[in-house]
Amino acid sequence: MHSVVIFREIKKEDNVLLARMIRQVFKEHDAPENGTVFSDPTTDDLFGLFRKNKSVLWVAEQDGIPVGCCGIYPTEGLENSCAELVKYYLAESERGRGTGKQLMDLCIASAREMAYKKLYLESMPHFSLAVRIYEKLGFRKLSSPLGNSGHTTCTIWMILEL
Repeated sequence: MHSVVIFREIKKEDNVLLARMIRQVFKEHDAPENGTVFSDPTTDDLFGLFRKNKSVLWVAEQDGIPVGCCGIYPTEGLENSCAELVKYYLAESERGRGTGKQLMDLCIASAREMAYKKLYLESMPHFSLAVRIYEKLGFRKLSSPLGNSGHTTCTIWMILEL
């Protein structure tokens, strides 16, 4: 029996477990560590990162343990009406159960509530399943990156009009 997943905003005590989960997803997919979220120092203090105005990190929690996350962030260099969809990661045990869709829906609703008009994201071929999800939600591919995320290894850039 699969226990109930609850959705909530990040808490300081989530930092260690979320950073570990995110890095585990990178290892599972044999994704690059340099120039990505894996080596980004903010990954170890997501609670601090998401204290920024007009940002939110939603956490999926099961039995008191974070099993997924997805956020909205006003990345430097993006126009004011555009936020970045960031930190979309799910523990392997939660994939295919609808948890990721619920996280994504929360983020899109949050972006609209914060008066953003567009959502931008960066990804890489290693996460092709996620890219297909983005496409189903209406994200379209761009030919070059926007903003200054610092994640130079990402080669897929997408945008969604809200």
